[in-house]
Amino acid sequence: MIKDNLKSIELFFKGSHFYRGIILTTSILIPLILFYAIDLFIYAPSIAIGVFLNAPSDVPGSLRRKINGTLLSIIITALTTCVILFAKPYLYVLVFLIPILTFLISLISAYGFRGSLIAFSGLLAMVIALGITKETPTQIFTHTILIACGGLWYLLYTLFVNRIIPKKDEDQVLSKTLLLTGKYLKIRAKLITKKNNRTELQKELFLLQSQITENHETLREMLLTERKRSGRSHFDEKRLLIFISLVDIFELALANNLDYTKIDSHFSERKQHLKPFKNLNVVMGNHLIMLSESIIKGNKIPTKDKLLKALKKASKGIKHYVDDVQLPKAREGAMMLHNLYDYQEKLLYEIRSIRRVMANVKSASSLKLQDTEAVQFITHQEYSTSIFFENISFKSPIFRHSLRLMISMLVAFIFGEVFEIRNAYWIMLTVIVIMRPNYGLTKERTKNRILGTLIGAAFAIAIIMLTTNTIVYAVLAALSLTFAFSLIQQNYRVGATFITTYIIFVYALLDPNAMTVIKFRVFDTIIGATISLCATYFLWPNWEYKNLNDVMQSVIKNSTIYLLATQNLFHSKNTDTIEYKVPRKEAFLAVGNLNAAFQRMTQDPKSKQIELDLIYKIVTLNHTFLAAIASLGSFIQHHKTTEDSEQFDIFINFIKNNLDYTYALLHKDELVSLNNESDISVAEDKLLLNFEKLSKKRNKEIEKGITVIDKGLLNDLQEAHLIYNQLLWLKGLSENLKKSTQKYVKTFN
Repeated sequence: MIKDNLKSIELFFKGSHFYRGIILTTSILIPLILFYAIDLFIYAPSIAIGVFLNAPSDVPGSLRRKINGTLLSIIITALTTCVILFAKPYLYVLVFLIPILTFLISLISAYGFRGSLIAFSGLLAMVIALGITKETPTQIFTHTILIACGGLWYLLYTLFVNRIIPKKDEDQVLSKTLLLTGKYLKIRAKLITKKNNRTELQKELFLLQSQITENHETLREMLLTERKRSGRSHFDEKRLLIFISLVDIFELALANNLDYTKIDSHFSERKQHLKPFKNLNVVMGNHLIMLSESIIKGNKIPTKDKLLKALKKASKGIKHYVDDVQLPKAREGAMMLHNLYDYQEKLLYEIRSIRRVMANVKSASSLKLQDTEAVQFITHQEYSTSIFFENISFKSPIFRHSLRLMISMLVAFIFGEVFEIRNAYWIMLTVIVIMRPNYGLTKERTKNRILGTLIGAAFAIAIIMLTTNTIVYAVLAALSLTFAFSLIQQNYRVGATFITTYIIFVYALLDPNAMTVIKFRVFDTIIGATISLCATYFLWPNWEYKNLNDVMQSVIKNSTIYLLATQNLFHSKNTDTIEYKVPRKEAFLAVGNLNAAFQRMTQDPKSKQIELDLIYKIVTLNHTFLAAIASLGSFIQHHKTTEDSEQFDIFINFIKNNLDYTYALLHKDELVSLNNESDISVAEDKLLLNFEKLSKKRNKEIEKGITVIDKGLLNDLQEAHLIYNQLLWLKGLSENLKKSTQKYVKTFN
């Protein structure tokens, strides 16, 4: 336990989050020290505020978006500061201006994650301006210009530092993706034998899938956009190769979503035969986790001995099972183990590809992705003005959140004015920091903010009672700022703790009566948190069950496109086609969004988790359906398949019709069922007959004493077994999805 904690601490200090915290702190300290040295310290705080206000928009992504985002943040924070300072002497003007600015700025969140951080910077500028005293127009304009200069200084400073120590963000996101993928494989290992815990494990998988998908999108923007802009260096190519292998690992894992009902029926009395395969998954997962640590630490990669040993045991496991059960009874179980082994062997190949790239092996795979192909994998964020106006509607969660935030900020301001609360803008600060469009996240942040504030206040009190040394306060304030910015996205509670200590120590430097500051800090945080939580619950609440219909439509639409792309892949035999890979990526993203929406729903109040079991069933069905398509596509890509099959097309058309019907239910279109039950029954019988013929052929070989199966016959058996079972599985899943959606639509209409 101690060893793990020490490892986590080491990874934190070597990671990009701490590195970014140091950049923020030094970018604030440098102008403070410099202006103090030239006897112009009076201007330094304004520049420091400019740095602090514009740092949030500096998040991982392409260089162009980083620069444009920071410049936009500088314009918004400077203008907001200027307007508020001019309006500050006039209470009634502020009462009118604060809600208008809050609403307009918060609508910028419609432009994605970076947009939400720019909006946060604008709102933060408004709140901080309320706590600053600038009386004359000259003072106001000077302060505004210096804030803009502070933002530009931060941008230039980060660009310069990143030139010296490049690619820190890419390594951090790659490391995190390796870590999450390793955990994903380990949970998949548990699913093989943990029959009673599968529901909880499946929910863990959904959460991990959402996180992995988000990281993949970030890496696509960082690696593919940058490559398109400036070509590729050796380091860029290495990172891109690792990323491609990670995507392949994730998609292979999704593609082999096992039919656990069949596994239980064949191996419930012989679980020992599953252990080598379970162990191989665990070993591969642990290896990815160790590789994730190697990227951050820069140390040697672990040896491959455990991987090869585990693979060898899994290979022998198939023979042990056949020897135990005996053919032909063991055939179906042996086929399942063969398919599982093939999948794990491909996973191991991709892991070894990552190892070769990290070890700089000259024979590592070269990059085949063309720029024209790469751009198709990037999910572009639209920045047109139409996005802004499209979100001015009660149907938009961003619009409702903006209204909610607008009213909350006005209430917080008026509350502070009426009761003459000292530093009342802290209440408003708490509101903008805590309030989120989703109730569950707002509730979680409320709890963490209050706990963090109390812990931070307790720590600050202990230090202030021990010493009145201003140098100690200054050092602790700088350290607190570094850790606060480093941890705020990773662990909000700990980040909030350091934010509190930072604010208190800064005030302790300026005001000898720091204990009063602590009291008001805690009091204002509780008031702001209460306002946020009540507003999120009562004012146009964004209950997740109301948003699921659109998300499910997207999943069905993208799954249908992916199904048809898999059908084309089967006929064309072209295994390296962009027409297959892009629909696959879009389908995975859609299911990832559905998983994330379900996770948010579980955070809503119990009374708002309407038909949670039904929705969980639909989420699981969609996930399993996507996995079944991916499994079919993966087999076609990695195995030689027979000529075009009429039965294959009949199944695909039947399944597509079920998906079309399901989409029509959700979209409230006219329902037309085109399924032909007689055709699908004939196709099913023919596919089964083909498998039975091959099985009989193998039985005759066994009777003749031919114990070693011919590779061609093995491939034909695997194809017949997998395609028959996968098509049958897809058919059943599409029918269950249609029935569950009918129930869902009936419940929510």
